[in-house]
Amino acid sequence: MDSGEDALIQARRDKAESLRARGENPFANDARLEDRTRVSELRARAEAALLEPKHELRYSPEWVQQIFGSDTVHVVGRLVARRGMGKASFLRLRDASGEIQLFAKQDVMGAAFSALEPIDIADHVEARGALMVTKTGELSIELRELRLLTKALRPLPDKWHGLTDTDLRYRHRYVDFVANPEAAAVLRARSLIVSGLRDFLDSEEFVEVETPTLHTLIGGALARPFTTHHNALDLSLFLRIAPELYLKRLLVGGFERVYEIGRCYRNEGISTRHNPEFTMLEFYQAYATYDTLMTLTERLVRHVDRFLEQRLAGLGLAQYYAGWVEARPFALDQPFARVPMARAVQSAAERAALPAAELLERLEALAFGEKGAPRNHEADGWVGEYKARSERAKSIDWTNLRRALGHCASPGERLFVAYEYLAEPFLVEDYRAGDKSLPVFIIDYPIEVSPLARKKDADPSLTDRFELFVHGRELCNAFSELNDPDDQAARFRAQVEAKARGAEETMDYDADYVRALEHGMPPAAGFGMGVDRLTMMLTGQPSIRDVIAFPLLRPEG
Repeated sequence: MDSGEDALIQARRDKAESLRARGENPFANDARLEDRTRVSELRARAEAALLEPKHELRYSPEWVQQIFGSDTVHVVGRLVARRGMGKASFLRLRDASGEIQLFAKQDVMGAAFSALEPIDIADHVEARGALMVTKTGELSIELRELRLLTKALRPLPDKWHGLTDTDLRYRHRYVDFVANPEAAAVLRARSLIVSGLRDFLDSEEFVEVETPTLHTLIGGALARPFTTHHNALDLSLFLRIAPELYLKRLLVGGFERVYEIGRCYRNEGISTRHNPEFTMLEFYQAYATYDTLMTLTERLVRHVDRFLEQRLAGLGLAQYYAGWVEARPFALDQPFARVPMARAVQSAAERAALPAAELLERLEALAFGEKGAPRNHEADGWVGEYKARSERAKSIDWTNLRRALGHCASPGERLFVAYEYLAEPFLVEDYRAGDKSLPVFIIDYPIEVSPLARKKDADPSLTDRFELFVHGRELCNAFSELNDPDDQAARFRAQVEAKARGAEETMDYDADYVRALEHGMPPAAGFGMGVDRLTMMLTGQPSIRDVIAFPLLRPEG
């Protein structure tokens, strides 16, 4: 801590001690809230006094006087700004619903004006006064009383907005939310998004449930787990990576529509798109197909977006939603594209001026071997020829494509890798509506990368599965569920064999789940979506850390 900040903290501590010396508590907990009014309620009452254009928040003094008269209002909150000295001061108070200006004049407050002396920015106060409008048209409270509730011993950073050290913002989120109103608005939006998801699913007659987060087996998704230990049972356990297998057990038990919004844990890298603990929505619907869920997904995303808009407006935060929507590079009001994976690869190859059929036939030959050398001596020549076909072909990450192909053991795995490198990076430019990108459902995934999804009746090498990509970023995963117990048992065995070969992201054999399927699970479709990623999408945030209250960070030092 520098000496300047030390001095400011000491000055605030001195003020706190002076208050104690005269019998006042700088950390009081006796605010009189019976007649408290929230800032949003005051603004709602004053809305009729707004002058055009209303977004400038200028008010008519006469209309405010007509609405409020000489009534005294009582507000509590944190001071976030202060200006003026001597016999008049302007302070800005913020509560959970908004901000309002306080106007303190010595000739109005009399002896009570001395209460301003020990008060600093960031302190919590309660204030009483009459509504009025300043010469600039700002709605304000002309103070009669002001009382300190909590003394903030540390000042807010003067240039918090200008900090380039984002790590500091994430470490001190309690300060970030005070000093950066948009960061707080994003967290409010996240809460509303969760409410919007529940609002939609409840209206569709889904039942919200809770399932275990401590598992004895790894299952429900392909990911590395966190491990823990139960002392009383002397039992090694895994923190859940997905609630899927328990939710589908409920389908067996007769619940036709179930959902869970809960925490999941995956022991993977941290990036702008990944946090080790995250919030997942999963739902399952009996007698539905993945086609059913594609339509439902479009409706759900639009519903949550409208819900967010309406609720933020009700909180006086409409300006944030408007800014997020204006900056969106994608369109939610157009029908989402639906593209089979094989077709997406073929179309992407053609757009890059590559010979699609030839390239797909050569995927195995293009692969690198164990030591990074080409398996086929002609492959380097093919890649050089392909790169020369177009600028887009040159931009493809051929090295990592070939490296990934070297780990593939089947045509389905090679198709998936080809999609990841040839098609997925270009979804934004390939699927558009005017100047906006279109959300894209990539459908019909190979069976080898979909161990829990139902085989396609028309082509058993593929599954009835989709993933939704919005502006090139994966948002959700869904499929028609596999309910054949023998097929599921064989897929679990394949996962166990892959683990024996050294694969890290695999599932265990879950004998109880197979037993559950033997009791008969109805035909169904299931859906999983990261709530953090949905919040990023709807609020335009570049990093998952921006939508999590307290993201995981390395310890300081």
